[in-house]
Amino acid sequence: MSFDVFIYGNPDADLTLVQMTDDHDMEVIENEVSLIRDLSGGQDFCLKAVKVHSWNHDLSPWPAPAVFGNEDFGDGAAESLRFLLDEVLADSSAGKVYIGGYSLAGLFALWAGYQTSRFAGIAAASPSIWFPHFTEYMKNNMTQVDAVYLSLGDREERTRNPIMSQVGNAIREAESILKEAGIDCILEWNKGNHFKEPDLRTAKAFAWLMNREVTGK
Repeated sequence: MSFDVFIYGNPDADLTLVQMTDDHDMEVIENEVSLIRDLSGGQDFCLKAVKVHSWNHDLSPWPAPAVFGNEDFGDGAAESLRFLLDEVLADSSAGKVYIGGYSLAGLFALWAGYQTSRFAGIAAASPSIWFPHFTEYMKNNMTQVDAVYLSLGDREERTRNPIMSQVGNAIREAESILKEAGIDCILEWNKGNHFKEPDLRTAKAFAWLMNREVTGK
């Protein structure tokens, strides 16, 4: 498996941000980079945007039936993570690494934190935490990161879809699970539905991790 990797910011920075993306993310990625820079007070970083080929397959930790449309979720997350570790982050110069993303990429970032200690923190913006059995997985396993940022739009749980309408309950439960495990975790509520300002929401997620580091928390 191979993905397209796009580099933004300073390739020689001591801090690397990794984000799985699709076409929609790439349309606003440059604005996201600018927002991260502004929200972090001008900190130096390199953002590696990894564009997936099959969103529902490449980012899903295990198979699940479709919840919208007719495309089921696959189990390609393990192979995608292997690509990140073996190819994108193989160079030790990557330094400290935060992984993040929006929607299903946010869920992938959360899941990745349970698989490896390579990541120092997770920036999960409006993650697809409604994904079947995911909070159960969180209860029964221990993340290997120190800090997790979670966010959700305040209208995201107001949907007629019975599975996706559980996203609010699921993210509250996820926050509780992480805090009980001693993880530095924040849950931020944004105005709007799932499709509002994904670049800003993702930038806020990464910037929280970066600013936490600066303040020594």
